[in-house]
Amino acid sequence: MQPSRKAPAKATRHRGRNDTLVSSSMLKHAVQAILRRTKLDRTYDIPYLAGYSSDGRTIYIDRHLPRFCNTRARRVGVDRFLILHEAVEKALLDKLGLHYQHAHQIALRAEEAAVRAAGISWREYDQFMQCNIKDVGHEKLRRIPLDLDIKPYRDEHDTQLLKSIQKQLKREFALRHRRQIDLRN
Repeated sequence: MQPSRKAPAKATRHRGRNDTLVSSSMLKHAVQAILRRTKLDRTYDIPYLAGYSSDGRTIYIDRHLPRFCNTRARRVGVDRFLILHEAVEKALLDKLGLHYQHAHQIALRAEEAAVRAAGISWREYDQFMQCNIKDVGHEKLRRIPLDLDIKPYRDEHDTQLLKSIQKQLKREFALRHRRQIDLRN
């Protein structure tokens, strides 16, 4: 008996695509799933451009970071890539207990893959990000979210930055407390 020449049935998961292969399309779907599960807040000063809440549900992107990066080819929104990076990093820290530096490297690779999958030059994108990274010595942190996870800053042993964050958080707590008292009166 001759073997069947009929093509094997395609997998039905994820619109019939083989999800075991490296796929820009699958990565885009994964990024969309992460975007649906997180809340973005761009109203604060965030050291190193982006961070996350202690519970990981909110991703914070610095209020001064431009929303778009102009590459030679086109104008590109950057939020989705930073959200991916921060969500991956937070999950690796919390779920697997990795050190920040290790989680950051893996998250950076995921961010790079998503940027490339979107057809954007990593070099241009990364250059844009590097030019916008906030140096705590040059810019004062005026608004910090009360639930900002500070583990990455502790793991980096950035004592000057930690002092600046803690000082501003004390101000934010005091301000919130005063507002609550004012509302009661």
